[in-house]
Amino acid sequence: MNKIILCLSLLFCAAVQPSQAQNAAVSASFNKSLNGYYALKNALATDKPAEAQKIATALQAAVKSVPHTGFATDAQHHLWMEQSAILLQGSASLAAHPDLESQRKDFRGMSEAMVKLVTELKINAKNAFVQYCPMGKYTWVNEVKEVQNPFYGSQMYDCGEVKATIAK
Repeated sequence: MNKIILCLSLLFCAAVQPSQAQNAAVSASFNKSLNGYYALKNALATDKPAEAQKIATALQAAVKSVPHTGFATDAQHHLWMEQSAILLQGSASLAAHPDLESQRKDFRGMSEAMVKLVTELKINAKNAFVQYCPMGKYTWVNEVKEVQNPFYGSQMYDCGEVKATIAK
């Protein structure tokens, strides 16, 4: 009887193992995309349009690298498909625009998508901070608690507030 229980336990562990590995792959790829988003946010917050263009191109590759299997639920996968399309479109447009004003306009939709993803997926490797600028009514995700406003850059670098902390 003990041998049967042991065999069933091993079989169950073997069946669960690939699923956990896939979830780890989704998490790792998502966090690579999130880090790319942070780099883009930092370039915009420090008024570096040429750098933002390069980072936007790299962000596209990171978003495309997220596997389509391994999400915890079908709803999470559906959310990823919807919001990643917005990230891809926005980063492609941002990479094509050399001026900060157009880049920041493109970044708005990307930020809304990333806020939804971080808030609902909850697979960020580090704490994430949802921040809000009351002047422009913009929301974005930041890797640090201190406000770094990507929509106004050096004009109002620290304009905003932390609206939520998404724990790792």
